[in-house]
Amino acid sequence: MKTYPVRTHRSADHFPKGEHLAWRIAEVATDSVGVPAETAEMIINRIIDNAAVAAASLTRRPVANARAQAQAHPFGPGSTVFGIDRTFSPEWAAWANGVAVRELDFHDTFLAAEYSHPGDNIPPILAVAQHAGRSGADLIRGLATGYEIQIDLVRSICLHEHKIDHVAHLGPSAAAGIGTLLGLDTDTVYQAIGQALHTTTATRQSRKGEISSWKAYAPAFAGKMAVEAVDRAMRGEGAPSPIWEGEDGVIAWMLGGPDAEYNVALPGPGEAKRAILDSYTKEHSAEYQSQAPIDLARRMRERVGDLEQIESIVLHTSHHTHVVIGTGSGDPQKFDPTASRETLDHSVMYIFAVALQDGTWHHEQSYAPERAQRPDTVALWRKISTAEDPEWTRRYHSPDPTEKAFGARAEIRLRNGDVIVDELAVADAHPLGARPFARDQYIEKFCALAEGVIDPVEQDRFLDAVQRTPDLKPGELSQLTFTVPEAVLARAPKLAKGLF
Repeated sequence: MKTYPVRTHRSADHFPKGEHLAWRIAEVATDSVGVPAETAEMIINRIIDNAAVAAASLTRRPVANARAQAQAHPFGPGSTVFGIDRTFSPEWAAWANGVAVRELDFHDTFLAAEYSHPGDNIPPILAVAQHAGRSGADLIRGLATGYEIQIDLVRSICLHEHKIDHVAHLGPSAAAGIGTLLGLDTDTVYQAIGQALHTTTATRQSRKGEISSWKAYAPAFAGKMAVEAVDRAMRGEGAPSPIWEGEDGVIAWMLGGPDAEYNVALPGPGEAKRAILDSYTKEHSAEYQSQAPIDLARRMRERVGDLEQIESIVLHTSHHTHVVIGTGSGDPQKFDPTASRETLDHSVMYIFAVALQDGTWHHEQSYAPERAQRPDTVALWRKISTAEDPEWTRRYHSPDPTEKAFGARAEIRLRNGDVIVDELAVADAHPLGARPFARDQYIEKFCALAEGVIDPVEQDRFLDAVQRTPDLKPGELSQLTFTVPEAVLARAPKLAKGLF
């Protein structure tokens, strides 16, 4: 990896284009280096993972609305949309599939200086690959770039510190991945990256307070903007530049300010893209930093016994977990039994309470209003708080993957004065966890979430096709989706009419 200092430059400075971060990224995207076998295998796993969570979310209102918007834009050759046997304009297919993938907060994650769900790169890159008639090998190269760039940015540039949403790293990564997929030249990819960043930089209010369905729409919007940015750049249209380093650019006014400097490490020329191997998926449909606490609660419940005897629970954890999904956020909505699913998903206090009571976690039942409003759950929930522990914060940011941790130490105090303590550094499904996810687990997750949604024959067809992705010929990428019976789509709630 080569590390580049990135800082603001005055308009009067001599700052060659070849030193712009967007150009460095474009160079990575246009490097013809091959994709390692282990990277390709993990990309296949994540395509399966995305389809799994899309199947589970197919009839939820936000997903149905996004699909309805895409259906208003039929196009040929076009791109597929989960559940439907037709093709649509690629940017709208990316939009609909992006919402389906993100709605349940149930796909892959990478956490470092910033947060991310790098699987959000798959819908826009796959949509363009289908529309452009590319091969499976092309798709894998594009996705390797998308994952690489997003993860490299997430390692280096913190957005949430400045209340900027993490999808500001997704627009550039998706644009870079599409550039790789299509074999575009470096200048075209450079312009697309700049446009994509410029149009996808927004505040974190989408993940604060009463969290709405926009939490799922935000990455889909970034993917859609990336597709459109590439289209414009291919037509010769330019971007604000230097987009990160300009005097009125992203760093100067949205991030650390004119005096800030970031060190961004990217693959050097001829260096393979392996970043996807550092990311991890979810066993539970909840914000990633609650994955280990769910497993910890399940492990502790037998030791606690009668939950009515609990006086208080403190989860000692990292700064990120404390302020994003814990009591350090200051969000009273995180204790509201009538809060939205999206809000409950970002309340580790609620999640730990339910996991402790039920000994399990379910993507629908654990968030059901009747479940959230149970009096015994509310009483236990309000006994739980989080506290920042410097050691957990240090481990959260550790560059050593064997030490990096996203868990917590739970201290459960009983009414008789006894204290039960246990801790878990990583989720069971993490590569270093008790039950790491491999191909079999990804397939099991798909089959479990597809049950009652996708016919078994269609499940088998999809799984066969996706595991042959590297061998799929140009024009065959339409196999990397699934259709469902009309009766399944009819389960979606009645939708209000929009503009089209």
